[in-house]
Amino acid sequence: MNEFFKTELWGQFGAALDMFENALSKCPESLWDEESKFWYIAFHTLFFTDYYLSEEPDKFLPPEPYTLSEFDPTRLMPERTYTKEELVSYTRHCREKCRRFIAGLTEEKWEARWIDEGRNYSYFKVLLYNMRHVMHHTGQLNILLGKIDHDLPIWVSQTKIGL
Repeated sequence: MNEFFKTELWGQFGAALDMFENALSKCPESLWDEESKFWYIAFHTLFFTDYYLSEEPDKFLPPEPYTLSEFDPTRLMPERTYTKEELVSYTRHCREKCRRFIAGLTEEKWEARWIDEGRNYSYFKVLLYNMRHVMHHTGQLNILLGKIDHDLPIWVSQTKIGL
């Protein structure tokens, strides 16, 4: 796999995760578990970021203390509210998993299939899909933050963490 493309892809996906973590870190306690469920949007984002970075989605298990609650159609929310510290830690787990995933791409993996019940994507496509998912929810979190404080987290143009 071309190192240039891997480095550029990581630079942008890493930046998306950096912006997500900035929004998460900026959330005041008063907004964390209010009606908007800031924490839940953050958890949902991280759960699926982790899932889409799994080379074998049918064997996916999130790290403790998280469960597979997002796959349960009868459950609207996890059993408990996750803390900011837990979700910042999960963000770092996802960032490292993403960095390793991209660094490990080979020509064969680049075009290999990522398949679950609803998707049959190339690894490249699932990475782009995943990055768009992170950016979508980062935007939601920033909108929620902007309603109470106009000093939003800064834009991150490229992650500072090397591949």
